Amino acid sequence: MSFLLRNLLRQAAQKIASDPVVRDKAAKVARATAKEAGNIARNEDPSRAAGRAFKRALNRFSGN
Repeated sequence: MSFLLRNLLRQAAQKIASDPVVRDKAAKVARATAKEAGNIARNEDPSRAAGRAFKRALNRFSGN
């Protein structure tokens, strides 16, 4: 199982590295993820903040 996952991650990394448009999108997602992680860490109730962040991510993926 780990071999399959490793190959998938390697292929994704190669695609990101080779395509400038995908590279820019990946950088934008990484920045947003880091910002969200900082918000969760600074919140007085981190588990609730993490749940809300997860719900926002699910809504973004589902298109709502």
